[in-house]
Amino acid sequence: MQIVRFIFLILISTLLLISCAKEKQVKSVIQEKNLELQVLEAYEEGLNSLKRGDVLFAAKKFNEAEVLFPQSEWAPKSALMAAYSYYSQDYYEDAILELQRFVKVYPFYKDLDYAYYLLGLCWYEQIIDEKKDLQTIIKAKEKFIFLIKNYPETEYSLDAEFKIDIINDTLASKEMYIGRYYFKKKKWIPAINRFRAVIDEYETTIYTEEALHRLVEVYYTIGLKDEAKKYAKLLGYNYQSSKWYERSYSVFDKMYEKNKKKLKKDKKKNYSILKKFKSILSQNE
Repeated sequence: MQIVRFIFLILISTLLLISCAKEKQVKSVIQEKNLELQVLEAYEEGLNSLKRGDVLFAAKKFNEAEVLFPQSEWAPKSALMAAYSYYSQDYYEDAILELQRFVKVYPFYKDLDYAYYLLGLCWYEQIIDEKKDLQTIIKAKEKFIFLIKNYPETEYSLDAEFKIDIINDTLASKEMYIGRYYFKKKKWIPAINRFRAVIDEYETTIYTEEALHRLVEVYYTIGLKDEAKKYAKLLGYNYQSSKWYERSYSVFDKMYEKNKKKLKKDKKKNYSILKKFKSILSQNE
């Protein structure tokens, strides 16, 4: 009898444990569903605020959605949308902080390439003056290079390559600006270093031709004519039809510009004589 009672108690205890476990599981599922519903509501509210242009409230709601259910698939999406909200109205510092946090918290997220692209844009769009904004230029270039290296097949990498070309033009422009300043001040070595930097580091930019010409000028001025000829030949080989090649040519041939003007004058004079002669012929007819 005691054995039967013992077995009965064990069965009752087992049933109670199973019942409690099921109850907890049901409660957990309900709680999870409630959390997901709250996340969706916060996310939708963030989207509506973003559409209205209230980006600060939108970012707040997206952050709220992320915190409510950090384990859900909506968490990284919400974090990225919070960053985009700040970026959309030029709150670049806030956007950068959000994005830097994002890449640390969600290093394996499927849209990580977009996060790095947006980070590059935040720095890129702050570039105003190449003479002052060196930090923003360098940061933007770093982020775009990282994106191209790690996500080469994406559409964001294609645009990043285009923007790096523009950044390089900007950096080359800065080097040329400083180089011209040193040249005017007759600080030959610093001027040479700046013009050489353009050729060595930014050879695909629009400033390469001028940099070569300036080196011809500097070396010729300080008496290093062989060096000047070397850069003149390089300029002629690559850009023979450019105005900078003509200017470099005139450095060696002081009569070049004078002869060029005389030639134009003679052509104009000959044309005038020919026109007058034709006029006389037509009168005789």
